[in-house]
Amino acid sequence: MKNRKVHLLVIIVVLAAVASAVAFAPHGSQGQSRTKRTAAPIKPTVASTSASKAVSSFAAAAAQNSVLRNELSWTFGGKQQRGWYLYDHLLSETLSTNDAAVSDDFAAAVAKWQKRRGLSANGMLDQNSWMAMVSHWQGNRLKNRTSATSDQLVTAPPADFYDSSRAVELRQVERATYDAYKKMLDAANADLKLGPNSRYLKIVSAFRSREYQEELRRKSPNAGSAGLAVNNSPHFTGRALDLYVGGDPVDTKDANRAIQVATPAYKWLVRNADRFGFRPYFYEPWHWEYVK
Repeated sequence: MKNRKVHLLVIIVVLAAVASAVAFAPHGSQGQSRTKRTAAPIKPTVASTSASKAVSSFAAAAAQNSVLRNELSWTFGGKQQRGWYLYDHLLSETLSTNDAAVSDDFAAAVAKWQKRRGLSANGMLDQNSWMAMVSHWQGNRLKNRTSATSDQLVTAPPADFYDSSRAVELRQVERATYDAYKKMLDAANADLKLGPNSRYLKIVSAFRSREYQEELRRKSPNAGSAGLAVNNSPHFTGRALDLYVGGDPVDTKDANRAIQVATPAYKWLVRNADRFGFRPYFYEPWHWEYVK
């Protein structure tokens, strides 16, 4: 009797084991197993992590730029200069970035530019890199400073000038330059909706003879070479235009230039003037030269 009970218990255990095996066996064509239904875990994106580390590596450079932007001491045109904050928009255009000048991303853009120029790619616009930037901008200006001849000049109407009472001989512009200016003005009017009474982008000064330039220098003996060139002013060519971009039309004081570089008219020129053939004289927000 006892052996029969033992046999019965063994049979029950075997049947239970078989039932368990059937329950956890892979399903056939009628369905999928639970193992197959379980989605693979999502792996973290390595690229984004690397990009984040690359940007954060310029944090120290960004911190230095926040100081240099206002405090860097440099000399131009015989005058002591401080900081490069007045050139934020020109820098953004040159570096192809819209990031703030004190950001990590801006420093990263500076590093890319430095590398292309053969400079130490540290992301900082320090003395060496800043003067290389100035040299780059100056190198993009009008090369031929030959004085225009009378047959190369046209007389623009008074309505094109900031001062409509300007003398006839001071309303002359080199022919191709004037055509390009009118096309640029039409585009600016369409984008900025300047209106017929707006003085923005009106011509303040164009062709100036050597004699007239000397007269200006006698009146402003302390202007320095940055403001009034002695022997090779681009205004001699009739291809340089001083355009009204706000504030006092041609005052080089930092406070005035800070007003000028913040206007929509100036920002538009920085972004668009090159496609019409005009390049800036970085130091004077109002001064643009036709280089084609």
